[in-house]
Amino acid sequence: MKDILSLKQFTAEDIAEIFAIADEIPSGKYNSLMKGRTAVLFFPESSIRTRITFEKGVALLSGQSILFPPETLDKKEELRDVCGYLDNWADIVIVRHSSHAKIDTLAEYLEAPVINAMTKTDHPCEMLTDMYALSKIREDFTKDKFLFVGKDGNIGRTWKEASEIMGFSLEQCCAPGCEVDGLVTYNDIESAIVGKDIVCTDALSEDVLEGFRKCQVTKKAMDMANPGAVLNPCPPFFRGEEVSADVIDSEYFVGYDFKKYLLEVQQALIVYCLTR
Repeated sequence: MKDILSLKQFTAEDIAEIFAIADEIPSGKYNSLMKGRTAVLFFPESSIRTRITFEKGVALLSGQSILFPPETLDKKEELRDVCGYLDNWADIVIVRHSSHAKIDTLAEYLEAPVINAMTKTDHPCEMLTDMYALSKIREDFTKDKFLFVGKDGNIGRTWKEASEIMGFSLEQCCAPGCEVDGLVTYNDIESAIVGKDIVCTDALSEDVLEGFRKCQVTKKAMDMANPGAVLNPCPPFFRGEEVSADVIDSEYFVGYDFKKYLLEVQQALIVYCLTR
């Protein structure tokens, strides 16, 4: 059994294997995999897409989900003792928590595999899903040129990890001081978007909104990208902030279609953990 703690643990070949499992999911091949098994989930109430698709994914694999808020892991009780009890009943543990260190500790002490469903520093399931979605519409997305619009954070850092593993070009458009370490950066969207094929964004915190005014992705800006370019904002996105309303209503926006693959990919990750 394997843990999924970070995108950095994978090779391109590992990711291809996960994508191959995702391709098999609609056939029903794994529909009984979790019969009699239990997934314990730690998710905040605000989680929508990731939680729905993990819970539904477990059910479609014939498993049972038991849900706790992530604050349950912040009690005085030591995590190694929590793990000692959880291993009596949990067959897989799926965690969305701000602290990556807590997820690492769970993985250290649990015999059951652990999946990182998001931390403040990374979001491996999201990037795997986006790459899988791209593989459905691009001949070879690793040959595309990517632009990330947003500040240094879990989404930008995980896109950088993805680019290093898969070998695609990634640059950033951001306000000064918001750079992801190691990326070529621009401070205005008109300069950044020329020659790009895939534009990805992340939501902005209030303290940097003003500095990102020149970085907003608009339909006019997308018209300057390569022919066939697509816009894939990380949800939740906010019209009028990192993206304009008109670009979300345009043919460039692929967000809804991309996120439908969360269900297949997150089931594939469960299969990968339980069978590899």
